[in-house]
Amino acid sequence: MELTLSLIQQIIKLFLMVFMGYAVVKLRVMKSSDSMVLSKAVLYIIIPCVMISAFQTEFSPEKMHGLLLAIGAGILTQALLLVLTVVIRKPLRMSLVEWTSVYYSNSGNFIIPLVTSLLGPEWVLYASGFLAVQTIMQWTHLKNAFSHENLISWKAIFGNLNLISIFAGLILFFLQIRLPAVANETLKSVGDMIGPLSMIVTGMLMGNIDLKAVFTNKRLYFIAFMRLVAYPAAALVILFASRLAYLLPDGKMILLVTFLALLTPAASTVTQMAQVYGEDSEYAGAIGVITTLLCIFTMPVFVFLYQAVI
Repeated sequence: MELTLSLIQQIIKLFLMVFMGYAVVKLRVMKSSDSMVLSKAVLYIIIPCVMISAFQTEFSPEKMHGLLLAIGAGILTQALLLVLTVVIRKPLRMSLVEWTSVYYSNSGNFIIPLVTSLLGPEWVLYASGFLAVQTIMQWTHLKNAFSHENLISWKAIFGNLNLISIFAGLILFFLQIRLPAVANETLKSVGDMIGPLSMIVTGMLMGNIDLKAVFTNKRLYFIAFMRLVAYPAAALVILFASRLAYLLPDGKMILLVTFLALLTPAASTVTQMAQVYGEDSEYAGAIGVITTLLCIFTMPVFVFLYQAVI
């Protein structure tokens, strides 16, 4: 219960930051399009700093096993949820934008700030396991779904700065190469901006969307239910049935990091892909908005259920 209450507090803080971004656009202090610069700063500067900094910790077999557990849990949940998606998308008449929004969570922007503030920066190490799995999925499965191709762009995968930073961090971790104190402190200072900037960007993007139209679209509530309730429930069943939490002493907390990533709103990457490939990007953005606003209610409930079940 204590963890659930702490999560509620952290989510409220993040949403106040979202409101700040929304307010500066509505007050015409800034434009929604101005968020592009901040978004790129988060993606190409801040997240890599967070990743490398997370791996600047003392190597131990326990941490290595924990990281492998996080990666394994990421692969297992993503694979089985993908099977679920393939089975239900036609009977539920889900469009491309809908089923990809339901399947892909916005773990990149949400999980690192949440894990850092809720559990501590040392747990970001395990968040990188899920992020690596999802990043590869986004640049193979998601990209191919929108481009209607069956090609794998290895350049796009291994040229992704987030993955590069994870691999660089892993090398430093396994070889126990410690960066100079001034460099490590710089990475940490830059990384500390991830929560505020990510949420402000989210709010700025909302400022350009007709919220009345979003909340009066009944179909959006169904998609939000699938993203925030049905899929997290399925993920909880998967983690419970797998018994992975009992493989390591800290297994329950490590899998909580993975589970938190699966509780987040629809991925912003879906909106970006829709823009690039001429799909309904406005609808994708609307899904992102409503799932972002509603996750404040669903995330604490599922964290409570996780603690009760796992």
